[in-house]
Amino acid sequence: MRTRGLAITAASCAVVLGGCGADDDAPKRVSDDGAGVTDTEERAPADDSAGKPRKAATIVLRGSEFGSMLFDSAKQAIYVFENDRPNETVCYGECAEAWPPVYTEGPPKAKRGVDPSLLGTIERRDGRMQATYAGKPLYFYAHESRSEVRCHNVDLNGGLWWVVGPDGEPRP
Repeated sequence: MRTRGLAITAASCAVVLGGCGADDDAPKRVSDDGAGVTDTEERAPADDSAGKPRKAATIVLRGSEFGSMLFDSAKQAIYVFENDRPNETVCYGECAEAWPPVYTEGPPKAKRGVDPSLLGTIERRDGRMQATYAGKPLYFYAHESRSEVRCHNVDLNGGLWWVVGPDGEPRP
C-alpha cells in the first residue's frame, strides 16, 4: 500500500510540475510578426515580472496559434478564468500564485489592436488594482516564458482558463 501511495504522489507531482500544455510537442511561441512558431530550443525560465506592478499595464494584441489574442507589452500571454464574475475575481491564494493577476497602477493602456473602451480595473482584497478586459479580470500563467501560450482551454485551479480575443471573448 505504501508503494502505491508513493507512486500516486509522484505521478501527481509530475503533472503539476509539467505545467499547462506539457506534451510531446515543443512549446508554442509567438514570433515578432505574430505568427505561431515552434521553439525547439530549451525553454527559458518564466519571466519574474509577470504579475508584478509595472506602473500602468500595457495590453497589446498579437497573433498566436489561437488567433489574435491579448498579451502585455513584454509579450506575456494573458488569460481569463471561467469562474470569475464580471468585474470580480475569485482567484486568490494558490490560484493567484499559479495565475498572477495583471496588476496595474493607474488605468491600463491599450496598444496595437486593443479596444481601450474594453479596458478597466477591479480592486483586489489586498487593495491592489487588477486589469480587466470586457469586465473580465486578466491573468498570466506563472510557468510560461514570454511569447509562450501553453494554457489555453485547460482546467486548472477549479476551472477553465482561456486566452482572450480582441472582442474580449475567450478564443475557441
